[in-house]
Amino acid sequence: MATKKAKKNWIAGATKNSGGLHRSLGVAPGKKLTKAQIAEAARKGGKIGKQARLAQTLAKMRKGK
Repeated sequence: MATKKAKKNWIAGATKNSGGLHRSLGVAPGKKLTKAQIAEAARKGGKIGKQARLAQTLAKMRKGK
């Protein structure tokens, strides 16, 4: 069973690879990814799909702020 500290800081571990989704999709680091690009990538499997789904989840967390 995971410790409380590991559960509490799961986002820090999941976002260590900064810019990973940009590299996976072949988008320049300075350019913004559109919601449509992320949604299309989220339908894919493997690492790209996981990265895109996490990006969607984290974007939902920002809405209230």
